[in-house]
Amino acid sequence: MKENKNISRSRAQESSAAIEKMYITMRHLFNRGFYKPMGISGDTLREALLALRPEIYGNIAEEKVELNGLLYVIERLPVGIEECRFINLTSDEGYSKSHFQAIIPPKRKRNCYRIDEEQMNVEITRGRSDIYDILTHLTFIFIESHKIRSRVLLDDAGEVSRDWMKLQLAVSQNKKLTLIEKEKAISHAANILGRTFEDVLDIYDAFGSDAAPDRFLHVIFWLGKLAIEESLDNHKRTITFSPILRERLGHHIHGEIWATNIKEVLKANQLLDRPIHVISANMHSVMNSIFATTVLKTKFKEKSDFFIYEELSRSGAHEVRNKVEEVALKHGMISIPDKSGTNIDVQIFDTAKINWANSSFPSAKLGDKKPVLIVMDYAFGEQAYETIDELLKPFKKDILLNVESVSIMGKAGILEGGKGDIMIPNAHINEGTADNYFFHNELTAKMFEGNDIAVFAGPMVTVLGTSLQNRDLLKFFHESTWGVIGLEMEGSYYQKAIQSASKIRKSVPHDLKVRYAYYASDNPLETGSTLASGGLGTTGVKPTYLITIKILEQIFNVK
Repeated sequence: MKENKNISRSRAQESSAAIEKMYITMRHLFNRGFYKPMGISGDTLREALLALRPEIYGNIAEEKVELNGLLYVIERLPVGIEECRFINLTSDEGYSKSHFQAIIPPKRKRNCYRIDEEQMNVEITRGRSDIYDILTHLTFIFIESHKIRSRVLLDDAGEVSRDWMKLQLAVSQNKKLTLIEKEKAISHAANILGRTFEDVLDIYDAFGSDAAPDRFLHVIFWLGKLAIEESLDNHKRTITFSPILRERLGHHIHGEIWATNIKEVLKANQLLDRPIHVISANMHSVMNSIFATTVLKTKFKEKSDFFIYEELSRSGAHEVRNKVEEVALKHGMISIPDKSGTNIDVQIFDTAKINWANSSFPSAKLGDKKPVLIVMDYAFGEQAYETIDELLKPFKKDILLNVESVSIMGKAGILEGGKGDIMIPNAHINEGTADNYFFHNELTAKMFEGNDIAVFAGPMVTVLGTSLQNRDLLKFFHESTWGVIGLEMEGSYYQKAIQSASKIRKSVPHDLKVRYAYYASDNPLETGSTLASGGLGTTGVKPTYLITIKILEQIFNVK
């Protein structure tokens, strides 16, 4: 037993060292300005990722191609990136004013521009975490592309396998494949990937869209094609960082524009001198929690509140969502779509304009100075520090904001429990450095009991990226005296900004209250339960709204 523990611990230490090596390497490559991922300059990054073997990338260290991990990554990168030999990471440099059409990945808000057949520009406006995210994803798909190359390239002269030629033929047909053509192509692709016909068939449609139903074959072909060209012709894929991005990164340029815009709107609506509560959540749960049940009670007679929230969360429910938003906009809600490049939309709620008797909180006690809610969409990693740090600064250097609380609701990985469970942290620990932020959380586990949802309380670890997690390291954090209950990407950055503003810089009240609660999107310690296994579906609706309601009850003094 003792011997096993030592082996497990050493693997955790190896993983920790691999993450640290990746972090340092990525910063070095960024400062250098360019690198070739599959060349000598990319060696350290590839070796560290293969040593780490993150859960989300499944079989990265094996010969067969990892399909779930590939789908996860492709959904977070722009369509067509697999065809590009040059990937240029830029700041917001004015491409939105050009003829180039923005390509936005389905699962990650970022503007990307296809410059020509060989080049894709990816705009980085959310800080270093965005760079780490993209570089790890690109390293993964390039490693997978070389697995494809190894299986189809028969000799140094460039002879390729019959399966590859058949796949090329299927991809060259610019039309939707018939069922027979599709299954023939899948058979050849399965041989190339080292997977079964069934493995490929099961995931095939998830890659596709109405416009490109056979995109799976296209992605596999182009990844392999560029890897073959790297080997035969030495046409190495290259990642560059624009000089403007290198100059601007870390200077809070987008965060400052974002925060100033919010304060200007507060000023224009004479809300600057009112008590302010900042909530980081999605763009529907606060609005729906206040207005939805009364707006939709006739449509959903005798249905529970959570049933209504589930209906609102369904993909085609535009009509009912618009109905709620219409009422909210008439009763104190101001919508501020993002134009700063942070990709963080904002809603402001003036509680003085809400008809409380006709809301979900009829017993709200708001006092003489009615509070204002600033609801901001989710930040991404280190961007959480930039946005909250700028938001809590005085307006025009001398008007202090009366921020009474900051509440963070987020999605996180859980280390004990499953999807949809709730985590209430009392501290955030930075992975790698072990910097830690202990705080008094106004939310407690007891508040969430009795709702048929498991609740866990304890420290949480703030990680560099969800794509860098492996089981050994997480097991160590969970089972050692750290006693970590979950992992997320923003907590310590939020708390760092809150502490500096309230305790040191004194730009907001010293006794500012904080609330943190997360619902579980996955359990990376369980095989088949990682983020790559798919979304939450309606499982996330109940915990999302339960957390939102508990936050609002405290702000509105509902006992």
